[in-house]
Amino acid sequence: MIRLLEGVVAGKAPGGLVISVGGVGYHVRTTKKVPTAVGVSLRLFTHLAVRETALDLYGFLTETELEFFELLLTIPKIGPKSALQILDQADVALIVEAVNLQDASHLSKLSGIGNKTAEKIVLTLKDKVAIFKLTNTGATAPATQIYTDAFDTLITLGYNPMSIRQVLDTINDAESTSNLVRLALKELS
Repeated sequence: MIRLLEGVVAGKAPGGLVISVGGVGYHVRTTKKVPTAVGVSLRLFTHLAVRETALDLYGFLTETELEFFELLLTIPKIGPKSALQILDQADVALIVEAVNLQDASHLSKLSGIGNKTAEKIVLTLKDKVAIFKLTNTGATAPATQIYTDAFDTLITLGYNPMSIRQVLDTINDAESTSNLVRLALKELS
């Protein structure tokens, strides 16, 4: 089983990216939170979905996202594509909060999730999400998007992906993409 990929974004592919690892290009289905600029170094935690006609890789930036994705797969009638779609629209912390509050209406607002599926998610996961309260960093989807946008901007300016990642990981108080880019440029210069 392929559990982790470390490589470089070689290009975009339907529903994801092509990650080049040791000269081999892997098609990995990802959420929109994953940086997509060609040449970006990535470390993705992966799930290999085996079907009769295909082997599909799903990649996530954090182990928490991967573990929650796999937890979603335990819900009847939720497959990998649906689970990825859910995580594409909402952060793990928001879904866990909705489950803890038994608020199916919040989940039913997500595209592709009806009332019955939202209720099924809440009922199935209500006793299983306690672990995510302890391990979730509390990062929200907007914060992740700010990081991704800043990373992509700095790549287009010609900076080294590894240097960018090191600098961005040290900045904790950026409220916007432009603010994060400005702070990162001070460190990179």
